Amino acid sequence: MDPLPPGPRLPRAAQTLRWIVRPTAFMEEQARRFGDTFTVRLLNSPPMVFVSDPEALREVFTADPGVLRAGVANQLLEPVLGANSLLLLDGERHLRQRRLMLPSFHGERIARLRGAIEALAVREVASWPLGEPLALMSRMQALTLEAIARVVFGVEEGARLELLRARLRELLDWSADRRRLIALALASATPLRARSLGGLRAVLRPVHELLDAEARDRRALPPAALAAREDVLSLLLQARDEQGGALTDAELRDELVTLLIAGHETTATALAWAVERLLRHPAALRRLRDELAEQPAGGDWLDAVAKETLRLRPILPIVARWAAEPFELRGRTLPAGTEIAPCIYLTHRRPDLYPDPHAFRPERFLERPAGTYTWLPFGGGPRRCLGASFALLELKTVLATIVRETELRPARPAPERIRRHAITWAPEAGAAVVVARRRPALSVV
Repeated sequence: MDPLPPGPRLPRAAQTLRWIVRPTAFMEEQARRFGDTFTVRLLNSPPMVFVSDPEALREVFTADPGVLRAGVANQLLEPVLGANSLLLLDGERHLRQRRLMLPSFHGERIARLRGAIEALAVREVASWPLGEPLALMSRMQALTLEAIARVVFGVEEGARLELLRARLRELLDWSADRRRLIALALASATPLRARSLGGLRAVLRPVHELLDAEARDRRALPPAALAAREDVLSLLLQARDEQGGALTDAELRDELVTLLIAGHETTATALAWAVERLLRHPAALRRLRDELAEQPAGGDWLDAVAKETLRLRPILPIVARWAAEPFELRGRTLPAGTEIAPCIYLTHRRPDLYPDPHAFRPERFLERPAGTYTWLPFGGGPRRCLGASFALLELKTVLATIVRETELRPARPAPERIRRHAITWAPEAGAAVVVARRRPALSVV
């Protein structure tokens, strides 16, 4: 008897193709056939057990991290992020590095970055042409890249910022190519994988060199000058563990690349979806505009819009844990080597959790707060995304700026469907909009 839950009986190649080409339809079909838990078998991957029941999610997210290992499950990303990335670590190394990084993402410190993010957003929105179709996704990518370069890396105006922009853009363009990521996923040493690895190293090397140079210059600052800076790079350089140890150069570099990859495309995609959804729901947009007239920085409705966007259009469909030993899940013992995939997409569409789950209804988060095991855009448990607070701050700050200062209309008559864009799920036309007119700017207090 198979110890794994039932799942589709298609060949691995066919399941992999459907997962790549039509992932939402594939997951929804299996959920209809098999319920809350089912097993998917992909090429060059251990069996993957999808789960969407909140009680099962609680069991996974509260399990011993030495038994359910996220770092092992994320090894596919090692060529891009580096071996020292927090996403790829398990055990004591993960715990130490997370503790070193956590103070840099403390709520109060992140909140102080809002003004800088808003200034970038105001400048970006002012550059949009009137009356012409605009792919909002690409503009949000440019904005979030600028936020990372200035607010996270702390690089200021000048030649180094221009060079950093160009090199980061090359890396991000490379990593956004779905074909290259598929090539990297090939476990065997194929010529295609070898070519992809060579191309990746070519775009990573100059990024590493620039980040190393910036870190060296920052370390050379007088202690008081370094302590006065509030960018994340400067905070990470000052972080110390219980023994007084700091992040090594390699650890720092890999974490900065992780912040770039994890924090750029994801937030840009969420912003594109937020605008796309609001433009299809004029009453929700009017309510947000009214709130911003009273509270220019936004209030409960802005927060609800952000949360509903991330519920209905999660940027990533799953997170993953690799079982280092047999693991009991809802009364069934899964064998060691199984990969368990808490499914964000299916959990967010459960009608028992979210009545009328396919509808965009921000008010549901005013009626009931987001639950620990029911709202999962940033994962869960001790591996929950370290940058969640920064991502939400950036999402709400930029969205408020767009709504305050412009009137947009959709460039296409029909709502945009979900399209796989590398590892994220983006609007199929990039959230195509037209700037109908600009609104008088409101001062933010």
